[in-house]
Amino acid sequence: MTTDTIPRNLADEFCAKAKVSDKDTYLKDSLTPGLVLRITPNGVKIWQLRYRARIGDSWASRRKGLGAFPTVTTAAARKAAASLKIDISRGHDPVEEKRKLAEQRAEEKRQREAEAARRITVNELFNRWEKVDLVNRKDRGKEVRRMFEKDVLPYLGALAVEDVKKGHITEVTDVLLARGVNRMAKLIFSLMRQMFRFAVDRDFLEHDPSASIRKAKIGGKEVERDRVLSESEIQQLNLKLPNAGMQASSEAAIWIALSTCCRIGELLAARWEHVDLEEKIWVIPAENSKNGKPHRIFLSDFTAAQFERVKEISKETLWCYPNAKKTGPVCSKTVTKQTGDRQRQPGQKIMSNRSAAPHALLLPGGKWTPHDLRRTGATMMTALGVIPEVAERCLNHTEENKVKRIYQRHSYSNEMKEAWQRLGEKLNELIAEKPVHPLARLAAGA
Repeated sequence: MTTDTIPRNLADEFCAKAKVSDKDTYLKDSLTPGLVLRITPNGVKIWQLRYRARIGDSWASRRKGLGAFPTVTTAAARKAAASLKIDISRGHDPVEEKRKLAEQRAEEKRQREAEAARRITVNELFNRWEKVDLVNRKDRGKEVRRMFEKDVLPYLGALAVEDVKKGHITEVTDVLLARGVNRMAKLIFSLMRQMFRFAVDRDFLEHDPSASIRKAKIGGKEVERDRVLSESEIQQLNLKLPNAGMQASSEAAIWIALSTCCRIGELLAARWEHVDLEEKIWVIPAENSKNGKPHRIFLSDFTAAQFERVKEISKETLWCYPNAKKTGPVCSKTVTKQTGDRQRQPGQKIMSNRSAAPHALLLPGGKWTPHDLRRTGATMMTALGVIPEVAERCLNHTEENKVKRIYQRHSYSNEMKEAWQRLGEKLNELIAEKPVHPLARLAAGA
């Protein structure tokens, strides 16, 4: 409530002596209508200008703070109030304008924060992509992270996502192409494209910087591999393996992959609980198979002997191919790297800290991979009279024809068992007369 009036003269002395009450009190200025000094119960004195402003079709009472006394003297408060009253008479509303200014600043702050949130780095984008998408993969994105940490993030990681241009992406693939790993360049390009499309979906980017790059231009047109080892090459491989300096379990993996037509990653992830050496059955569980379906493999005598050899090496571990700490399986790329390191062409750069026998596994037909052994085994099956449909079942391929998938439910179990047995006998026949072969070394206790 208003308790007194500030005199025209000696106003500051009057305000300084004004008494404090247990409630807010107001001193009206005698010179400037609407100007009051608010005195709070704790002794704080604040200048205010009271006025009315038009809001639409009605009027509203307003109070505009002018500062605290004595920092703002009576004369200064009167001058400020007079200036404001002129603005108000011209239709301005200081309180409303202050509110709008505060809202504008708050909106600008939100926009800056949103912009800052959008300007995440490629490192941060990869982490988000990993948590949302890659985590759903069988290995929870571990292999993609390994590739990115080696070949992508060192080049792009610190860049803001929206600053990534076409040239940054081709810089990554060009380095890979210079190393001669064209297939890897294509794979990493595809993964980068997936990540940037994820960024577009999450509004971190407006446009995918890889969109204008044709995958076919990365390392040229991709040619489907059709490498199949000949019978003579299999015989040569048998002679070369003992001198290649590979781990004995890796040697066995080569023969198991060839004789079962399995994927090497499925073998290296195998657990002994899924291998029955008495019944000669190996079950690849759904979580380890590419198509997400369990696969039962009947082990030929040839294959069973290789598993026995691996069993002797792995001892009492849960995994057929345990890692060094025996806390899980080895990396799925282990055997692929070991075979690749031993197929360096003469004159080709030898990688440091790798095999001391870089040419040990070279074969006349050119470079081969563990996956080529799978193709070779299936090809040998059909050459031995196994019908293609049975060979496809041995490969655990999903039937492409929907009608067949639905209505043809014959399991072909007996036919598949016979196919694996024929393949094992053929492999045993090919290397039987050689002085050194896996079964002979096993019998000798190697």
